[in-house]
Amino acid sequence: MNAPFDPGAGTLVLPQPYLLFLGDTTERGFAKTAFGLRDWARDKCVGELSLPGATVTTGLPQMSSGEAFAAGARALVIGVANSGGIIPANWRASLVEALESGLDIVSGMHVRLTDIPELAETAHLLGRRLIDVRVPPEGLPVGTGRKRSGKRLLTVGTDCALGKKYTALALSRAFAERGLDVDFRATGQTGIMIAGGGIPMDAIISDFEAGAAEILSPDADPDHWDVVEGQGSLAHPAYAGVALGLLHGSQPDVFVLCHEPGRETVLGAPGYTLPSVEEIIELTLLLGRRTNPAIRCGGLAYNTSALDEVEAARLMAQDSERLGLPVADPIRRGPAFDLLIEECLR
Repeated sequence: MNAPFDPGAGTLVLPQPYLLFLGDTTERGFAKTAFGLRDWARDKCVGELSLPGATVTTGLPQMSSGEAFAAGARALVIGVANSGGIIPANWRASLVEALESGLDIVSGMHVRLTDIPELAETAHLLGRRLIDVRVPPEGLPVGTGRKRSGKRLLTVGTDCALGKKYTALALSRAFAERGLDVDFRATGQTGIMIAGGGIPMDAIISDFEAGAAEILSPDADPDHWDVVEGQGSLAHPAYAGVALGLLHGSQPDVFVLCHEPGRETVLGAPGYTLPSVEEIIELTLLLGRRTNPAIRCGGLAYNTSALDEVEAARLMAQDSERLGLPVADPIRRGPAFDLLIEECLR
């Protein structure tokens, strides 16, 4: 039997509030950590710090590390999740300056902060903390495929960085508003920073992906819901592995497909055309039935941030009729989102 996963067990208490570091990012999708914290933990964010050349902003006040510390910030959070999870050399002077200004550093990148000599040396000298969130727990098992009690919903996507975390958070909140017993299960660095616990699935050795997902959503009361944050995409040329392990291990009863209308190519993989929503629904059902034969699609969550309200409503209504499933924007909410919730819970 899987041991219950306690989001609070062994979880670091992160120093707060945060200064969000955006580096020199020009691709909004790569700044999803910063945007996630702004949108779901706004009270923990003092401002943002970006480098010359950056074109992405969260809209929070621009601050230096010293100004942020004076305003109450106690940690600089690297708000970028770039391809490969690297910390470029041209960021490091600013990170050292943050330590010198009195801030700890929190990172969800693959590269460990302590593996960067100038950061490790400065932190040691000044007594600052370097906190890596993307560190998996030890002793993870391989997946068993054993059916667990309770109910599970997984968000999946046609691509990366298009709303799987936001959708899972919005669904969790909506379930709770209806009086349901529900937990948001974080699987990425931003979700873990928001929820206070979770497992960083893309840092797990592939043999243990499904086992980690089983630990993340253990046996529960029959009426309890675990809403599991999705990762990657089953059709992504680089990140399909994490999506498949999470699908098999979480054994969702229901999945919600997340999609950004208008996106034509796969993020971080030029030349690869984005798959259709129909293709991903079919693929998720085919592969998901391996560990849960009763898996079904509860509907689609569209990221319509690039569309005005009228155009977004028209497109979602049109696609809902074509697909025979609810289609809603979980940020806009409204009647379409209510229909999505009802279909997921039926």
